[in-house]
Amino acid sequence: MRFAILLAASLLFHLVSNAQKNNTSAAKTIAGFDAYINQALPRWQTPGISVTVVKDGQIIFKKGYGLRELGKPAPYTTATLSTCASTTKAMTATCMGMLVDEGKVKWTDRVSDVLPAFKLASPNSSAEITILDLFTHNAGLGNADLLWVSNYSREEILQRMQLLEPSYSLRSSFIYQNLMYIVAGEVIHKLSGKTWDEFITQRIFKVLGMTNTFADHSSITEAMDATAPHFKDKDTIKAIPYLTSDNVGAAGGVWSCADDMAKWLQCVLDSTKINDQRLLKPETYAAMFKPQVIVPFNMYPTLEIIKPNWFTYGLGWFQHDYKGKMIQFHTGSLSGLTAIAGLIPSEHLGIYIFGNLDHAELRHALMYKAFDLWAFNDNGNDWSNLFYTLYKSAADSAKKHEEAALARRVLNTNTTLPLAAYTGKFSNKKLASVEVILKDNTLRISMPADIQLILQHWQYDVFRAGYNRWWFGHSWVQFLPDKDGKIASLKIDDTEYLKTQ
Repeated sequence: MRFAILLAASLLFHLVSNAQKNNTSAAKTIAGFDAYINQALPRWQTPGISVTVVKDGQIIFKKGYGLRELGKPAPYTTATLSTCASTTKAMTATCMGMLVDEGKVKWTDRVSDVLPAFKLASPNSSAEITILDLFTHNAGLGNADLLWVSNYSREEILQRMQLLEPSYSLRSSFIYQNLMYIVAGEVIHKLSGKTWDEFITQRIFKVLGMTNTFADHSSITEAMDATAPHFKDKDTIKAIPYLTSDNVGAAGGVWSCADDMAKWLQCVLDSTKINDQRLLKPETYAAMFKPQVIVPFNMYPTLEIIKPNWFTYGLGWFQHDYKGKMIQFHTGSLSGLTAIAGLIPSEHLGIYIFGNLDHAELRHALMYKAFDLWAFNDNGNDWSNLFYTLYKSAADSAKKHEEAALARRVLNTNTTLPLAAYTGKFSNKKLASVEVILKDNTLRISMPADIQLILQHWQYDVFRAGYNRWWFGHSWVQFLPDKDGKIASLKIDDTEYLKTQ
């Protein structure tokens, strides 16, 4: 009897001791991750971020860092609103999956049968594109983001898509773009009788208790805790105005915060179970993460260092192998703002990061650091340092290429015609009309969405143009004559506009 008591006491001591060690180890990992973030932030010059980590159904890390807007005291917290941008795509795929489960549509259904207004320049593609093709970036379209940046409505975007020439044949390649997800949102509208905004709000946000998540930016008031976007002007970080993007909707319209995205991660990692129910049937949930198309490795520079064996895309998720595990992730980027969602489903591990500096790739570094710490018990890789060096090298190289291009300028040339001869209205039937005006002896191009280009003569009939939104950078504008020497068209970078009057 005494032996049994001693054995039980010894076993209890062993269990308590192990529990204490595990708790101490967990706390040490959390503290180490927190210290790593604090150390990395100044190097990347990101004013503010929020981070949440979910493991085995529990929120094990959630914290905000820095400021909502540089130069102002309001802190960036886990309740601070920012754009989910393209991490919205996985949510839209989930919405469509619900309609599949309800028998309202099949992944193999043709889009034109569901949405007759959907047409592309290629009749064959128009007839053959399926619901699944809307989610995999291999339907033949190139990037045409100017359509939503120009503030066209979703209906107008669908109409203008008919004029876009295919960049490749259906399912033969991969070009990441947003338009097909906008179409998916319109399909959801047609099938459910609710706009995409209404559907995702009612069927995901309200169900998961995501009370601080919105389907569009117009729902956010000045009184709310929302971040400002930031951009680097040479070596100085500056706050910039928010770029309206409500028409991008299903491709990247959601605004949320770390508090709510933790709930989304918990749901996704638990096969979309919530309150003894599921958002998706098991087979539909599995389809979200099934590789659908091979992706070129140059999509993300970070892969030069990660060196995966394969890189694919599912339904709203990029995928690659990492230390023998399958990674699911997606970035989101909008002028001045960033996001990233990363999962290792087999480890029940997920991370979500918001940031308020344009394309600050600290997000990638923290995602892989979290994977290392909580999936592999590995603290050996300084991803922040490695990725910072990678991106700085790329930036330095790009700067040298730009300087070399500028050095090729032919000096002391004049325009062929007086500046007034370059004015007029120009049209591109696929995109939008623009107008060239002469003001204060300077040519300007007025574009949709209150975008203007201010032209500075470069050489001959070529101009280097800066935007009224300085963070857009520069474009090259070339005027082209007809056989009589009059201006017939202009090119803004590689996009040609024909003169109409």
